[in-house]
Amino acid sequence: MRPIEAATAVPIDPVPSLQPLPIDVVSVQSQVVYGRVGNNVAMPTLQAQGLIVAAVPTVILSNTPHYPTIHGGTLPTAWFEGYLRDLTARGALGRLRAILTGYLGSPEQAQALGRWIGQAIEAQPGLQVVVDPVLGDHDHGEYVSPGIADAYHRHLLPLADGLTPNGFELQRLTGLTATNPESVIAAARTLLVGRTQWVIVTSAAPAAWPANQMLVAVVTRNRQEVLNHPRIDALLKGSGDLFSAALTGTLLTGASVFKAASLACDQVTSALRLTRQAQCAELLLATSTGSSLESRT
Repeated sequence: MRPIEAATAVPIDPVPSLQPLPIDVVSVQSQVVYGRVGNNVAMPTLQAQGLIVAAVPTVILSNTPHYPTIHGGTLPTAWFEGYLRDLTARGALGRLRAILTGYLGSPEQAQALGRWIGQAIEAQPGLQVVVDPVLGDHDHGEYVSPGIADAYHRHLLPLADGLTPNGFELQRLTGLTATNPESVIAAARTLLVGRTQWVIVTSAAPAAWPANQMLVAVVTRNRQEVLNHPRIDALLKGSGDLFSAALTGTLLTGASVFKAASLACDQVTSALRLTRQAQCAELLLATSTGSSLESRT
């Protein structure tokens, strides 16, 4: 019987460790099963610009409240905090470039989000933070939970590089009457404190709109510009979410806030025209040049 020879060990290359998906933008907003608001708008808009996006929901609803039925609600604070904490724990934020915030479900979420954003800024001081302080609008008044406006002031506005309130939200945040472009600019300047470098006011001063036009005021510490863009008669939700997402993506290309705001206005106008032409109940997305991103439209 032949003796068994000792086997020579063959070195095996270790399995290389897998790298986490590098997130460019974290979008913290509402999410719906059906419809085009919040993250349902922000995700495809940012992805169309070649960005990798992580969507963190604040509320999950079947649809927006203007439909006859609705199910869902605000995410528990513990879940919401866990989503943010686990996103950091996955090691995916080493190249994070921007955080975009929209509709919040509770003041507690604002507090938790503020803590998390503060930690993200400490890790990456060059991070851009865009806060859309969703509170309501001129047509419907305030439609968020009590205490949200104060929570924005306490926890989120101090961390924002830029803010995108509409005209109603500007007045609610500042307590100032802003009924013409000059007063809108003056009110916006009161929010340019600390880290905040710019404020863009959408649907600004409705009483001063030219025929078939809307105004958007772009205000920085040393410059202001009032943009005109066509007013499209389409009773749709989500156009503000589209504006903020398109703006954020364009800012990440290195464009000035004035250029980014102008291009975002164009993208919203194109989407509204496309939606009206299709007679669709929900917002259809288009590129900044007006071509459709909806393969079946």
